Amino acid sequence: MRPRFIALEGVDGSGKSTQARMLADALGARGVPVLLTREPGGTPLGEGLRGLLLDVAITTIGPVAEAYLFAAARAALVEEVIRPALERGEWVVTDRFVDSSLAYQGAAGGLGLDTVWDLNRRALGDCLPDLAVVIDVPVDVAAERRCADPDRIEAQGLGFQERVAEGYRALAARFPDRVVMVPGLGSVDEVHDAVMARVAPWL
Repeated sequence: MRPRFIALEGVDGSGKSTQARMLADALGARGVPVLLTREPGGTPLGEGLRGLLLDVAITTIGPVAEAYLFAAARAALVEEVIRPALERGEWVVTDRFVDSSLAYQGAAGGLGLDTVWDLNRRALGDCLPDLAVVIDVPVDVAAERRCADPDRIEAQGLGFQERVAEGYRALAARFPDRVVMVPGLGSVDEVHDAVMARVAPWL
């Protein structure tokens, strides 16, 4: 059983972070060596860029600069964390990866999917998730679920988040073998079961 690389995706408040943790815990309980990470983050550079990118006090980051900053954090995560873990035989579960940039900066930010994809190719190399699971919930429900004050990206409002959701749907249509939509309106355990159903063929 070769190690797998799985990303959890979705609009802010979708529950993807919870589902990423639950998936990693479930894999570990089955004896699967697994590493859980997040992006932007997971490395010193990534965590520093995360603080910058999500800081509500910074209002002047345009979509091009934003896309490059996310790609820089992603490149560090691939080089320092993801690729070494896969080479050690560990599965990797990440809370967001490249499909976030495609949905946020590409679709919602107006750069276009192809532009953002081309920008990220060097950052990724051949390290693309085997599966990106998008937790699909209406953006108004996702907004109600968020309990913390909105970060810089969340503060862009429901219209922006709806464009993000449309971006994820476009990705699922364009890359059906890699990007799957999982309904996120059920209980936490019901959503987890749906995520596990996507992963089960590899176990």
